[in-house]
Amino acid sequence: MKTFLWVALAIVAASARLDAVSEAYPRTAPGDLELKTLPAARWIRTESAKDYFAADNGLFMKLFRYIDSNKIPMTAPVEAGISPGTMVFYLDEASAKRADLAETAQVKLSSVPARRVAAIGIRGSYSRENYDEALAELRAWLARNTEVKAVGQPYAVYWNSPFVPFFLKQSEVHIPVAPAK
Repeated sequence: MKTFLWVALAIVAASARLDAVSEAYPRTAPGDLELKTLPAARWIRTESAKDYFAADNGLFMKLFRYIDSNKIPMTAPVEAGISPGTMVFYLDEASAKRADLAETAQVKLSSVPARRVAAIGIRGSYSRENYDEALAELRAWLARNTEVKAVGQPYAVYWNSPFVPFFLKQSEVHIPVAPAK
């Protein structure tokens, strides 16, 4: 039992260091529902004809190979469209200004303006079940909110590396919104 506790502590400590990355915007705390504005940003994006939750969609590795070969630091969060599957990595401030970055057949560069979203924070594994449950709660909350209306497709937001234990992982579900009037 003592060995198990030391191993668990080591995993938690290591995962905290692995998550020491630049964050593109503030997190929504697990269990919270809020409206927030995401800042304008520059990002890299890839897509797959397969659903995001398909085990072999290949999205992460396409982006990881691109940032690795171009010496781009990892940032958080990673945003994921569900169907069709898409994945976005934000570029840090220095990388966003680089003129030497070029698109490839699999990875596209783009700029996105500031966006307003309804968000719900989640703790737990990055699973379809957790996503669907949070999405249902967010849609119900949004239906009661007379200030804004949904104007786009929902997507997942993942804050932690794959090495973080599932019970410590944080994610969100966002729905793009606009004023209701």
